[in-house]
Amino acid sequence: MRIRPRLLTPLALTALLATAACGESGSSGTSDASGSGSGGAASGDACAPVAGDQLVVLEDDQQLQNADNVIPAVNAAAAGASPALLETLNGISAVLTTEDLIDMNAAVDVERQSATDVAAAYVSEKALGGSGGSGPVVVGAADFTESQVLGTLYADVLTAAGFDATVQTVGNRELYLPALQRGEIQVFPEYLATVADILAKQVNGDTAEGIATPDAGATLAALEPVAQQAGLVFGEPAEAADQNAFAVTTEFADALDVTTLSELADACGDGSLVLGGPGECPERPQCQPGLEQTYGLQFASFSELDAGGPLTKAAIQQGEVSIGLVFSSDGALAQ
Repeated sequence: MRIRPRLLTPLALTALLATAACGESGSSGTSDASGSGSGGAASGDACAPVAGDQLVVLEDDQQLQNADNVIPAVNAAAAGASPALLETLNGISAVLTTEDLIDMNAAVDVERQSATDVAAAYVSEKALGGSGGSGPVVVGAADFTESQVLGTLYADVLTAAGFDATVQTVGNRELYLPALQRGEIQVFPEYLATVADILAKQVNGDTAEGIATPDAGATLAALEPVAQQAGLVFGEPAEAADQNAFAVTTEFADALDVTTLSELADACGDGSLVLGGPGECPERPQCQPGLEQTYGLQFASFSELDAGGPLTKAAIQQGEVSIGLVFSSDGALAQ
């Protein structure tokens, strides 16, 4: 399960950059200005870390990561009693993009706007709404920025559709998922791949294999019968996703002329990349082993930092690691 750290304000990040080097965990790779482009394998230290202020995610073009798209989760009894619930929430999924998530997270964590104001502005910008709703609905949210924004966004649009919607912070998944199943909350903004694997184990036992895949449609199809047994229904997944991703500085990407992980592998055959990420990254199939096996990437070393948090981002920006594990909707990725 992913850890979702809070973003640093610019002042705090500046202080951290002044003191943080390799930290305790992290995985990333960068290159210096002498690096060659993606037309052939580089040599020497061409793909060593390069410092820079702006982070950019390299496209996972061979689909190493599972599809953790934002998706409405609704208590089955509530959904049956009011079809307008899922219809309204699917309207949000139809327009919500990863870039939207990045911008909204940055607005809260960097620009210090409130989640309430950010969600209201998005509803207005996209002219979101609906009809046919009535009665009270409690939308749950976890205790991190993105979930607070999404929960408020869901509630605002449900209110516009005629529901009396409120937001309740319910903490982590161990608390909010049972509350959703019991009907104490009726709606929650979930993440497709993560909730699919969790519910599969809940229904089929802890030793059951995961059902999530890199394909959102296939994952949703596998989730639906499991969700039915768990007393839940799910709407349509948004294009927006919050999943593991690998970031470099724009200076590094520009020097090598790379935008994808495959291009990075082509450009960095000399094994000079330094990877940063959480301590479990060298053993996790979708972290270092996956990068090596799926993309053929080679690493000179691994720096243990955190799971997509401030230590990893600071290490990339400071030029301590070439490439690092981040989350694809992190506000630090805002241009």
